[in-house]
Amino acid sequence: MTPIPRRTLLAGTAGLLLAPAALLAKTDPPTKPGPLVQVWKGPSCGCCVDWIKHLEAHGFRTQVQDTGNTDARLRPAREIQRLLKERPPAVGLAVPAMPVGAPGMDGPSYEGRKDPYDVLLLAKDGSSRVFQTYR
Repeated sequence: MTPIPRRTLLAGTAGLLLAPAALLAKTDPPTKPGPLVQVWKGPSCGCCVDWIKHLEAHGFRTQVQDTGNTDARLRPAREIQRLLKERPPAVGLAVPAMPVGAPGMDGPSYEGRKDPYDVLLLAKDGSSRVFQTYR
């Protein structure tokens, strides 16, 4: 697989970069707060609001930056949990192009439609690879 250039990836993705602290966090018992996920979104992005609700419903704490999402960008709580368990040398996850059916892009107005998409792992060296595929 040809690596996606970092600028292209960041320019074409939507909303998530894990905080370095979340990557280093240990799995806490359910009674303690979950790992922190930083979300960068535009102030009027309803999809991002739905994504934040999805994360919080799955035990993550969120820190929201309403300054846009040009420098950081998205996907499911399950992949974040896997990332924290496996601890690959990465800075976060991204889902390019805001695919219909991904969390935050799965509201009633989409009438159950789901497009195929890949969750990408963003490596520290600027490269990326497919972390999970949804078809």
